[in-house]
Amino acid sequence: MIRRRLYTEERFSPLARWSFRLALFSLPVVALAALLYRTGFLDFQPALVTLATGLGLAAIAGILGTVAFFITWETGWLGIGRAMAAVGIAVLVLAGPAAVLARGMMLPPLTDISTDAADPPRFRSLALASPREANTLTYGGIDNAAVQRMAYPGIKPVDLTATPEEAFNTVLALVQKRHWTILDAVPPRGTRRDGQIEAVAVSPIMGFRSNVSIRIRPTAKGARVDVRSASRYGSHDLGTNSERVEALMADLAAERRRR
Repeated sequence: MIRRRLYTEERFSPLARWSFRLALFSLPVVALAALLYRTGFLDFQPALVTLATGLGLAAIAGILGTVAFFITWETGWLGIGRAMAAVGIAVLVLAGPAAVLARGMMLPPLTDISTDAADPPRFRSLALASPREANTLTYGGIDNAAVQRMAYPGIKPVDLTATPEEAFNTVLALVQKRHWTILDAVPPRGTRRDGQIEAVAVSPIMGFRSNVSIRIRPTAKGARVDVRSASRYGSHDLGTNSERVEALMADLAAERRRR
């Protein structure tokens, strides 16, 4: 007598498989966007499109992974692990950008922030080094100033009792600590010349560049420090310039209290 063995074929969810593949593929796309932009192989717009493509793939993978999870849970098909992994990767890729975007969309579309809107620090060296397709280095005037005051009322100059030379050295040390690329550093000369530091700040992940100009002006009691930060590209800084200015001024105020 011949015994027959019955084999039950376990079906693997194709949706789980594809969600996992898309999630994995989104990782090198996002990484490639950052790498190619930082190394200069991609300009701002192509890099932004590449980044958006990677984030879009991650979002699709997360949605498909969620659907696949419930399908495999109900049917008993294989693939629940890959579905969960796809959702996890999607959350990992999207969490940071989503938080920045959600916060930034509640802020006005500014790209140029200055502690002195009436007489903002100028870009001299940066004007020579700025690419043609970059944002203008001319401050937006009274309209920009009015919007800035409403959105960021706490951004103001810092007055120090230190000499202009001491203030310049303190600010220069803070800029170097942040690893900004310094293009020019002109120390003050008594009451005859303002001190000025011009630098380029780079965002941590994508490497988006912002122009920074810092002015140290002599006053009757010491020195006044003004900071201006302007995004090199884009029409909305998502609050990054205000954060940069506020952080630098906070550190400068802390240095003043310690002394």
